[in-house]
Amino acid sequence: MLEKRYRFNLNGEWVEVEAPPAATLLEVLRDKFHLTGVKEGCGKGDCGACTVLLNGKPVHSCLTIMEQVQGAEITTVEGLSRGGKLDPIQQAFIEEGAIQCGFCTPGMLIVAKALLMRNPNPTIEDVREALGGTLCRCTGYVKLVKAILKAAELMGERR
Repeated sequence: MLEKRYRFNLNGEWVEVEAPPAATLLEVLRDKFHLTGVKEGCGKGDCGACTVLLNGKPVHSCLTIMEQVQGAEITTVEGLSRGGKLDPIQQAFIEEGAIQCGFCTPGMLIVAKALLMRNPNPTIEDVREALGGTLCRCTGYVKLVKAILKAAELMGERR
């Protein structure tokens, strides 16, 4: 299979990689960059475990082909912390006990980041709607909602 060179910003750093045009972003992130925070759950865009930010918007990396990534900005869960310091969203997830088995957590963190970037003061309904495309089998989402609302508070204090 012919490979093509792709250049994009990955977690704040410009990178280049060769991959088949039909390769998914999920495959490239895991296999070429060894970013294992991106999980393959269903492979059909139903579970949200593979969610990353593409130009600031949450997308399922299992459905995103490399042609869509050329020149784009990609943020994975590994890119949320900066300089060894956790993002307020990560901190809130820890403090609120919103991390269960950890499989869905990276996708949930990315969805939360996207929500708080576009809406810094979400309501409970906003949070529930944002989480609608991510599945967690370990919890009833109560701690997840609390964590995201706490993250909004933490981020508001830093503004």
